[in-house]
Amino acid sequence: MSSVRVGVFGAGGRMGQTVCQAVVADPELELVAAVDPHYAGFEVCQVAGVADCQVMVASDPATFVEAGVDVAIDFTEITAARANLHFLAANHIHAVVGTSGFGDGDLADLSQRFIHSNCVIAPNFAIGAVLMMRFAELAAPFFDTAEIVEFHHDQKIDAPSGTAMSTAARMAAASTGWAPDPTTAEVLPGARGGRGDADVPIHSVRMRGMVAHQEVILGAAGQTLVIRHDSIDRTSFMPGVVLAAKRVAEFPGVTFGLDTVLGLGG
Repeated sequence: MSSVRVGVFGAGGRMGQTVCQAVVADPELELVAAVDPHYAGFEVCQVAGVADCQVMVASDPATFVEAGVDVAIDFTEITAARANLHFLAANHIHAVVGTSGFGDGDLADLSQRFIHSNCVIAPNFAIGAVLMMRFAELAAPFFDTAEIVEFHHDQKIDAPSGTAMSTAARMAAASTGWAPDPTTAEVLPGARGGRGDADVPIHSVRMRGMVAHQEVILGAAGQTLVIRHDSIDRTSFMPGVVLAAKRVAEFPGVTFGLDTVLGLGG
């Protein structure tokens, strides 16, 4: 069985480096191209600390076509990711995307573009985080109130996180019986957090020393349920990324979330 030929966008970034390492370490994947304008001209072994990898980092995704890439992995930022995905769709290359910030309009647009290749976009590739969202969705109909607290490192520029927004959306879709917020006066504006679907409060913490963490707190009369997931290292995302790279060809069009790839029922 031939290996899957992989290209990585943002190869010199924190996540990009980790992705390169994970791809090189997996015997079923082959890293054949990398793109990062900030590190163009360097070898991946220099940029990502990967031994015996002489792939040269390029500035232009045309290198993916030249290298015969089957699947491209993108952990960049939303503006760059949109352009990257348009290129991949036009060139019939599968995409695995961990960049956050895609809205409904983006997904509709990408669904029109990914006709000859497929795309998996996930707000979180940590398998434990995917299970956390699923557990919160299952629990939602049995509780009256819920709040989400997400914690990330101090380099994350968007808030709330894509995982928090997706969690709130899934809980809202699972239950319509949420009690109203009793707060009538905020001493400090924003003290009750931002509001996700179904008016579920979402609180964002940005702090040095953290990676990616989330708590879903649900309450009903006489009881609370806390569902928490912690990614203490970026390697926690790699099993999900690697699995998606191997299986993206099986899921036509655009797939949002890792649940389908993992075989989790709705």
